[in-house]
Amino acid sequence: MFHRLSALMLPKSRRLFCSSSSHDLASTIAELNKEMEFVFGEAPPTSITGSSESQPVSQDSEFISTENIKNESKLTHVSVKGEAQMVDVSHKDISKRVAIASCKVILGKTVYDLVSANHIAKGDVLSVAKIAGITGAKQTSNLIPLCHNIDLTHVRVDLRLNHDKYCVEIEGEAASTGKTGVEMEAMTAVTLAGLTVYDMCKAASKDIQITDVRLEHKIGGKSGNWSREK
Repeated sequence: MFHRLSALMLPKSRRLFCSSSSHDLASTIAELNKEMEFVFGEAPPTSITGSSESQPVSQDSEFISTENIKNESKLTHVSVKGEAQMVDVSHKDISKRVAIASCKVILGKTVYDLVSANHIAKGDVLSVAKIAGITGAKQTSNLIPLCHNIDLTHVRVDLRLNHDKYCVEIEGEAASTGKTGVEMEAMTAVTLAGLTVYDMCKAASKDIQITDVRLEHKIGGKSGNWSREK
């Protein structure tokens, strides 16, 4: 069957390619398509005939996608060369900046009871963690390489025991009047406070978890105010 089909196709195909000087490429391909449809019962995929035109469309799509990425992901800590950089904030306006962050430390019932009764061997867990959080906020630029060294005007760290979930809920607030935000200071405060709770209680359990470290609210700056949806 294949040999008979080849015999039918080859003579005509030879004539088509040999007479290319008198026919343009489009008409030659159209005749081949008709012959293929006659022999096999269906025309070849349109992508074959349109392959020469598909490449520019693909390039345009790729270009648009790249532009969208550039517009949507403005990573200020990455230079045009893709290298890490510290952001220049000298041109920014001075304004009041406030940020509030939170996290949870899940203790489990046994450790929770020890903490609430102040029976942890290392001492008062909540008081030590509070001081650690405040200290951590003031050391943020030393811990996170590309953070600016900010003059903080206020740091607050509150720890509350949640009996229903056997956890410690931590909230931290940082404030400053300057040219850059204090979100990292607030998040560092609650993170260091959570780590301190773990350190104080790890002798009683290794199953303690620090979860939900996140920004809750910010005020000031070019982007304005922001609050997490409840």
